[in-house]
Amino acid sequence: MSFLNANFRNPYQTMPRAEKSSLKHSGMTGVTDNHAFLDGKRCLVLDDEFLIALDIQQTLEAAGAIVISISSAEDALDALHGGAKFDLAVLDIKLSGKARNSTSVAALLSERGTPFVYLTGMSIDHVQAQSFPAAPLVEKPYELAALMAALRTALSANGEPNRAA
Repeated sequence: MSFLNANFRNPYQTMPRAEKSSLKHSGMTGVTDNHAFLDGKRCLVLDDEFLIALDIQQTLEAAGAIVISISSAEDALDALHGGAKFDLAVLDIKLSGKARNSTSVAALLSERGTPFVYLTGMSIDHVQAQSFPAAPLVEKPYELAALMAALRTALSANGEPNRAA
C-alpha cells in the first residue's frame, strides 16, 4: 500500500481559480460572501511577519485579488519606484529592517492615490496611524470580516464602485 493515495492533497499546492471562487463551500465564510470588490485588484501586502503575510495573501487571493507580499519597506519602495502599480495595499505599521515602519510606503501610496489599510498590532492612537487618518486601521489579531470591511471602505473612499458579489 502506498503512503500517498489518491485522496492526498498537498496543502501547499496552489488552488486552481475555479476552486478559489467556491471557497464558501469549504467553510471559509466571510471571504466569498461579498468579495467581488477585490476581484482582479492588484494588492500589496507589507508585513514582516511571514505567517501573517501569508494568511493575508491567501485570504485576498481567495477573494480574487492578485497579491504581492513584501516584508520590508525598502523592498516595497523599490517595487513602487520600479513601476509596480497596486489598486490597494495592506500595511503593517511596525516593521523590522532599516525603515522600522511603513511611513514612507504609506506616503508614496497616498501620493499616487492608492488606498491602503493598516493591519497592525499598534493602536489607532499610534502616531503613524494619525498621519494618514483616511486609512482604515484594523488591529491584530484581526477578524476576517473587519479586514474585508476596511478594504471595502478604503476602496470606496478612493472612488471605487462598491460592487457586491
